[in-house]
Amino acid sequence: MFRKVKIEDAVGLKLAHDITEVNLDKNFKGVAYKRGYKIKNEDIEHFKSLGKYFVYVMDEETLESVVHEDDAAKMLAPLIAGENIDYDKPSEGKVNFYAKINGLLKVDKEKIIAINRLQIPSLPTKHSNIPVKEGEVVAAFRIIPLYCDNSIIEKVKEILVIPSLDVIPFKFKKAGVIVTGNEVYYGKITDKFLPKISSKLKKFDVEVIKSDILPDEKDVIVNKIKEYIKDVDILFITGGTSVDPDDNTKLAIREAGIDIIQEGNPIQPGNNFTIGYYNDIPVCAVPAAALFYKATALDIFLPRLIAGDKISVDEIAEYSIGGLCHFCKVCVFPVCPFGKA
Repeated sequence: MFRKVKIEDAVGLKLAHDITEVNLDKNFKGVAYKRGYKIKNEDIEHFKSLGKYFVYVMDEETLESVVHEDDAAKMLAPLIAGENIDYDKPSEGKVNFYAKINGLLKVDKEKIIAINRLQIPSLPTKHSNIPVKEGEVVAAFRIIPLYCDNSIIEKVKEILVIPSLDVIPFKFKKAGVIVTGNEVYYGKITDKFLPKISSKLKKFDVEVIKSDILPDEKDVIVNKIKEYIKDVDILFITGGTSVDPDDNTKLAIREAGIDIIQEGNPIQPGNNFTIGYYNDIPVCAVPAAALFYKATALDIFLPRLIAGDKISVDEIAEYSIGGLCHFCKVCVFPVCPFGKA
């Protein structure tokens, strides 16, 4: 694609890449000769002083048929970046992509994989469906060689008819928490669910505007659910989610008119975390596992729920891969493989 020649034989030819100069006497470090510069006879000694006795050059015909790494990044970055994604100028052929807001990262896996299968482009990303903060790097792009054929760029453009990266804003702000259980209602034990869930929601700027502690009475729970869904964006109901005879939470959720998409999920811990919807309002049954573990199914699904990202039965099944916690002695969630479907 380009050829190596002695600097004396390069006069009249164009450089295939930038030449960097470091001059401590002049306190200078930068580009001495830019890519495409036509080498002159009087440049030979300067090139040698930079240690360049050989350079890489290209003829005009070759230059027209290939794309430099910086140009590739400039052309493709706008096609990669979607909603609420920003990117910087190429540096040594690489461009970084940033979240413009706090939100949920969405990655089109099929597009990303298709681009990387071309072997010449490199487009690594962070996992889809994870929360990201404003200014956080979420992906990077470059072509691996210094140059690539124009045909590679055209193939990437065909894949990127729709951008492959987006950040969805967290849309829900008002939450309700209904704590159920005779042992809590009658004061036998102190409720720990409300502070736990409130703390998790606070990280997403979601406020618990309504909360109640109820006995294990199905009709009472049903009526309270119907009351809450008039005022909140998202509702959490704790306790009574397993298979004991007096566990009425999921029964009450159904009788309140909530469409449960699936009872439970394959993630451990938190198998009994159950998601339902009343129109677009998520209604979730939270099991006791959320009290005992730092990260459970609740934490895996929570960013998506708060972003209003509807979750399907098929997606729940996909969480089985990576859905088993490593139960590390020191938990570093969310910077770990747990829940990265």
